Amino acid sequence: MSGIGITLRLLHDGERDLEQDLLAAAARHRTDHEFHHVALDVARWSREHATRLADAGRDHGLALSGPRDHPSPGGLAALRAKASEALGRRPENGLLLLHDLRDLHLAAARNSLHWEMLAQAAQATRDERLLTLTGGCHPQTLRQLRWTNTMVKILAPQLLTSV
Repeated sequence: MSGIGITLRLLHDGERDLEQDLLAAAARHRTDHEFHHVALDVARWSREHATRLADAGRDHGLALSGPRDHPSPGGLAALRAKASEALGRRPENGLLLLHDLRDLHLAAARNSLHWEMLAQAAQATRDERLLTLTGGCHPQTLRQLRWTNTMVKILAPQLLTSV
């Protein structure tokens, strides 16, 4: 497998993981409405990225599966919703949100580095399709990074000094 193929696979898996992590965090923090809705919105970007990466993978001889299926809401989803409602805006829940934001930021940073590596390889090989892909997706990953960073800056001072 070529270096581009390896990077495509790593990025595809990273976007799939980030989507799942965003959806799980949105469910855990359902009572924080701003976080919940933005997390769902930016999870859609990662889902779209995984789809586009699977399409690009075919051009490079890869069989990438695309985004994961969403599990049907079952007992676990109901349990998460009840736990989120029960915890509400308690300080411990805020620390859990801060922990989730840190993990989401690190996952988005890893994906951003892979997008950058892929863009540089696309420029070196003059691969217009890969350049279009990276030019369309990487800015959204950078927005995911800025969002998590902004949320950490807003929440950390209050949460870390009040618990």
